Amino acid sequence: MIPAFDLSEELSNLQGEIHSALGSVLRSGHFINGPSVKALERELADYLGCSHAIGVNSGTDALVLALRALGVGEGDEVITTPFTFFATAEAVDLVEATPVFVDIDPVTLNIDSALVERAISPRTKAIIPVHLFGYPANMTSISAVAKAHGLHIVEDAAQAFGAQWNEKKVGTMGDVGTFSFYPTKNLGAYGDGGLVVTNDASLAEKVRVLKDHGASRKYFHEFIGCNSRLDEIQAAILRIKLPHVDSWNDKRRAAAARYSEALSNLKGIECPTEAAGAKHVYHQYTVRIQNGQRDAVRMRLNEMGVGSTVYYPTPLHLLPVYRANHVRLPRAEKAASEVLSLPIWPGIKPETQVRVAEALKCALSS
Repeated sequence: MIPAFDLSEELSNLQGEIHSALGSVLRSGHFINGPSVKALERELADYLGCSHAIGVNSGTDALVLALRALGVGEGDEVITTPFTFFATAEAVDLVEATPVFVDIDPVTLNIDSALVERAISPRTKAIIPVHLFGYPANMTSISAVAKAHGLHIVEDAAQAFGAQWNEKKVGTMGDVGTFSFYPTKNLGAYGDGGLVVTNDASLAEKVRVLKDHGASRKYFHEFIGCNSRLDEIQAAILRIKLPHVDSWNDKRRAAAARYSEALSNLKGIECPTEAAGAKHVYHQYTVRIQNGQRDAVRMRLNEMGVGSTVYYPTPLHLLPVYRANHVRLPRAEKAASEVLSLPIWPGIKPETQVRVAEALKCALSS
């Protein structure tokens, strides 16, 4: 069986370094807010080209903390995409604000920046663009709308570490950027982890206080915060992996190019493209299977030993928690019925991709 994602080569290549780093952490006795976390935060800020990077417990916590630091709360609205993982909208509700869903661009699958302005109301406080599957959202247009209306931007870059829009790293173009270090991400830990980044020193300090029970110093609690600290062991692992991430992203891009070439003349399928100014890092290589054949094609691929994944079968506005709003967003709904993510990881072999492509051709023709 060809899996949808495979960490085995990475684990094999880094095993010695990781074991050494874990041993160092265990011997040090520093397990919370230790030297690995502090060093990683500096290295991540340098890599991304921003002033402040704050490690937190997860990508979900990163979103919640970013919104709280910006003062988003009860009575506010936050514009975002319906075609993303639930955590994006969940974070808005967790701060007692209301998510407002805007339909997607049918090519990029990201929020359609041309529709954002129409969704703005007197209650709108922020926009959360998601860089879905590693493809940067149109930050030029989104930033212009936000500036014109005095809105905050929280970038959800959970799937796009290292991606760029007009040569700027995603996560650094809004007021705040958020990342996930879930193990399958382009830069992933071996457990949960997340990151908040900003160029605003005041916002950075608010996040640091909020993530540590609202205390600016021990036993001095100024706010109701939470316990959302990046684990020292995960930080040590991420420090080992960070120097490899550009190479891994380049390998993902090369793998994506091989898929696109192999599938270019295949009828009934639409491959991802890359607009001028966008550097896609292919957290997923996601095609669209047309003519209502997606589920049947996926089943046939599985029968032929090829793993694949559907992200996301139900857009957020149609989930039980939100569907009472009676919103219809036809592009997101159509995409949810067509998207299929093919196996991809930095070390995927070209011959494995040939097998995937051949199986896909067979599945589409049967």
